[in-house]
Amino acid sequence: MRIWFNRWFTTVSHFIELIRANDEGRQFEIFGTHSNKDALYLQYCDYAFTEPTVSGEDYIEFCLDFCQKHKIDIFIPRKENVRISKRLADFEAIGVKVLVCSDSDLMETLDNKAAAYHSIMQKEEAGADLVPIPDFFVVNNINDFKLAYQTLRDKGHTACFKPVIGEGATGFRVIEDKIESIDQLFRRASSRRLPFHHACEILSQQEVFPDLMVLEYLEGPEYSIDCVASNQTLYAAIPRMKGEGRIREIVNHQELIQLAHRFHQHYQLPYIFNIQVKYNDGVPKLLEVNPRMSGGMHFSCLTGLNLPYLAIKVLLGEEIGQLKPRFGIRASHLEKEMILDKDHFA
Repeated sequence: MRIWFNRWFTTVSHFIELIRANDEGRQFEIFGTHSNKDALYLQYCDYAFTEPTVSGEDYIEFCLDFCQKHKIDIFIPRKENVRISKRLADFEAIGVKVLVCSDSDLMETLDNKAAAYHSIMQKEEAGADLVPIPDFFVVNNINDFKLAYQTLRDKGHTACFKPVIGEGATGFRVIEDKIESIDQLFRRASSRRLPFHHACEILSQQEVFPDLMVLEYLEGPEYSIDCVASNQTLYAAIPRMKGEGRIREIVNHQELIQLAHRFHQHYQLPYIFNIQVKYNDGVPKLLEVNPRMSGGMHFSCLTGLNLPYLAIKVLLGEEIGQLKPRFGIRASHLEKEMILDKDHFA
């Protein structure tokens, strides 16, 4: 059976190894593509290719052509996964199963952090109990940015901002009133902190800028909850706490496990998804929902659950038995050098 990963994070190399090490002895051929021929996960693939520098519908046509040319059975996309969800029928017509939610409207909503927040808020206004949302504003001009910042400050919050559409911490900044001491400069992760007047100077360069979320900064511990599910059933939810530095703790955190079950009950996301929350004053508030494998999901697999392989089994319509994750694990990781095989590309 042939699996294709398109333009993923480097950590997808762990998912590739986990799929190969499945406890059923099932054999897979792994195809990988990326626009950068030195993307490290390509070294873990049986066949590696460079992608064309196209996007949008042209990229979907590339994907369909690649699947046909290489007789791909399972496609696990990251790049353009929202657009791909809208074209699933085209992939199914050529015999390809795609590990992506078939509800393209939901995919589009979750791709936009503000839209996801509003969706959850609407469900909670209708009586659902899902997950608390931080105070936030969506702005695209300097006057609204200043107003949002001041409103959050008046509520007693430290303010931060991030793009409405983006992955991980890209573009995230905590807004300081000012940075004026050596301690602030050297000891407080200042690359993620920006004085308010500097933020205003930068954002004032354009009359209208891309949508930003200005929201309360959450001071407490951060958790990622890695989930494997069908549309009907959430089979497992693994809370993973981000500790100091590279420390990760896999914890049997029932409040967060139940949060994941409530979320799945209302949204019915299949296969693999990830909910990120951060605590503030003892309340877990939503950061974002990722309808795909998270970059750190391999840590959650230390519980004994092979999450990427389980997702493939769900995709293939195979039975998932009772899962018993092992919690109470503290873990970290070391860097590992690699010699790149220049002849690896097919």
